[in-house]
Amino acid sequence: MAPNTAMQMMQTPDESELLSDNVTLHPASERGPLLRIVEALLFAASEPVSEAALAKCLPAGADVPSLIAELQQTYSVRGVNLVQVSGKWAMRTAEDLAYLLRRDAFEQKKLSKAALETLAIVAYHQPVTRAEIEDIRGVAISKGTLDALLEMGWVRLRGRRKTPGRPVTYGTTEAFLAHFGLNETSDLPGMQELKGAGLLDANLPPDFTVPSPSNEAGLLPDEDPLEDGDEQLALEMDQAEDEDILPDVPEIDEPEELPPLDDPENQA
Repeated sequence: MAPNTAMQMMQTPDESELLSDNVTLHPASERGPLLRIVEALLFAASEPVSEAALAKCLPAGADVPSLIAELQQTYSVRGVNLVQVSGKWAMRTAEDLAYLLRRDAFEQKKLSKAALETLAIVAYHQPVTRAEIEDIRGVAISKGTLDALLEMGWVRLRGRRKTPGRPVTYGTTEAFLAHFGLNETSDLPGMQELKGAGLLDANLPPDFTVPSPSNEAGLLPDEDPLEDGDEQLALEMDQAEDEDILPDVPEIDEPEELPPLDDPENQA
């Protein structure tokens, strides 16, 4: 009898069960299918996907951050990269290949100078009220400026400031971050970056500073939540303020109609 056969016959059932309990699948054999699932979900998504949404499609206990990190490393040298946008994950064309797709990109309608200034103030100073925007710009803003930004989905109504009159506060949206390729508002360029891009004058006042944008998406202690109908009411108030800005034009009484010259009574 062969030695191996003799050892197998001498083995007790308890020892066989113990060996079988110690046999486990290699982690790589389970990780491969999970990576494929995450890859497929990200590739098919039309919008950035959160880690929580990915976890719902995976077995309980799956290490989503580790899977994403591995996919991100895998795609780092490919034509499509896995990037984080507004705290979520999405497939994006590699930056060095973006020029190849310019002809297929839709041309975005340009914003007016007033809209760009208003958007920048909201992004850097949020949460900010309409009065604060006007104070920073030094001029009144028209209703159409805020309406355009709200319609584009780059600006949203946050809440109401806990001050007399309870003015509405404005802030940026996830669509704003996604459009400009930002993960959070703190990624907005600072003063040195703005100077390097030629967007700021080299001779600035000594006390000039660029505010640090807030990453807080929720309400701050000085804000109250919006109530039902507040959005429509805020727009109506903006319209009323726009009408108040217009100068009052006095009404001119129409002159009385003069009688015709050939009227006999007028010739007497």
